[in-house]
Formats: sequence, structure tokens, C-alpha cells
Amino acid sequence: MRDLGVGFGYLVKGQRWVGAHGRWLGFGLLPGLVTLVLYAAALVGLFYGADDLTTWATPFADDWSSPWQGLFRGFLTVLFIALALFLAVITFTAVTLLVGQPFYESLSEAVDRSEGGDVPESGLPLWRELWISARDSLRILARVVLYGVVLFALGFIPVIGQTVVPVLGFCVSGFFLCEELTAVAMQRRGIELKQRLALLRGRRLLTLGFGVPLTLAFLVPFVAVFLMPGAVAGATLMARELTGEDAEGGRPGPGAPAAAPSLNTPPPQPGSSPADAPREW
Repeated sequence: MRDLGVGFGYLVKGQRWVGAHGRWLGFGLLPGLVTLVLYAAALVGLFYGADDLTTWATPFADDWSSPWQGLFRGFLTVLFIALALFLAVITFTAVTLLVGQPFYESLSEAVDRSEGGDVPESGLPLWRELWISARDSLRILARVVLYGVVLFALGFIPVIGQTVVPVLGFCVSGFFLCEELTAVAMQRRGIELKQRLALLRGRRLLTLGFGVPLTLAFLVPFVAVFLMPGAVAGATLMARELTGEDAEGGRPGPGAPAAAPSLNTPPPQPGSSPADAPREW
């Protein structure tokens, strides 16, 4: 359970990092604002055209008597709008990261640089990085939709559908949101999608501690825009722990166990002074 707090701590640390580096906060807001405007325009158009689209898609109901025609098409319109909102929520992060790939990659590099040590670089041209990001995002989206269909069906089970299923839904969304964000740092390290998922599954509580609170916050579009730069920074810090870089650099990451004294320390060689012998502290 300690990993839940550690994961949330990375989210807070990421927001603090961009708060202390105002220039990166300003740069990081641009892709989110552009994506928000595009999504808002698309959703407004869908809302205004939802009735016409439903009528066009159900010509067989033209001859139905009232009130059945209105009830049926009204239900489909509401369902269509709900589906559009669901897709907007689950794709907003992926599209924002795709639009802001150069911004967020530079931000992630700056976070790595501030932590010391080498700054990993993919060495790939921009078009190749965009292609990999889009491909992986579509794979993640397919997984999210599959889980969404299953959870939607389970939602009809009395009691469980109104209590357990929503919690599972937020956990699933939080897990994959965390994957999308840590992908910025891990892709620079040459870590493929399958390996990224394995790393996150190995630390599920850490992943959920980071992703679930962020998912709840991202339900408010404007909040998502302002939290995105800090989320990328925090995900980079978390990626360093998941890949063991903090421990390798001599600074164990949050939640990492302290190194234990070696039990296999060799004895001093004949003729050597005690100062030459390895010490245990």
C-alpha cells in the first residue's frame, strides 16, 4: 500500500517541478490549449448535429408512431453524446501528447537533466517518434475500449455495477493514463510498449497512485490542460524509478530499499594496510 502514496508523491513532485521552472510550464500549456480548442469545436458540432445524425441513422423509425419514435431516437442521441464524451476523455491525453511531442520530450529531458546523470535520447527523427507515439496510442486505445465494453456490461449487475464497477473503471483509466505519460520518458530510453506495460504491472499500486487521482482531475478539461506539464514531469521522475536509474546513480528513488551491507566482503590481503580493506558502514 505504500506505493500508492509514492505514486501520488510523484504527481505532486511533477507539479512542483514545473512550478519552479515557469518557462516549462508555459511551453507545456500550449499543446493542451490547442487540443482543448480542437476538441471543444468538434464536440459542439456533434452536439448540434446529434439529432440529425440519429435521424439519418434510423430511417426504419420514420413511420413509428408517437411517442415511440421520439423516445427511441432520444435515447440514441443521448447514447451517442455520452459515447462522444467518453472518447474525448480517454483520447485527450494521447492527442495532447501527440500534438505536443517536441514540447513534452524537451520537458522530460529537462527533468532528467535536473536529476543529474546522462539524459537518454532516442536518436530518432521527429516523424519516426510521432509514428511510434500514434501507433502505441492506438494500441492503448483498443485496450481501453475493450475494458470499457466489459465494464459497461458489468454495470448492469445490481449493487456491484453501481459500486465496484465504477472503481474498477477509474483504476483501468488511471493505469493506461499513467502508461501514456510515462511513455514520453520511456520511449526516449528505447523501451517498447510491451516492456512499459510489464514495468507498470510490476508496480501496480505505484501506477494507480499516480494515474487514478490524475484521471479524476482530468475529468475537468481545463484542469487537464494546466496539470499536463506537471504530469509529464512527474511521470518522468517515476520512469526513472521504474527503470532503476535513481538507484544506479547512487540516489535510491522514493520507496526504493536502502542498499544492505555486503556479506561477502573479502578479507584484507597479506601485506595490505587496514585502510586498504573495504569498509562496511
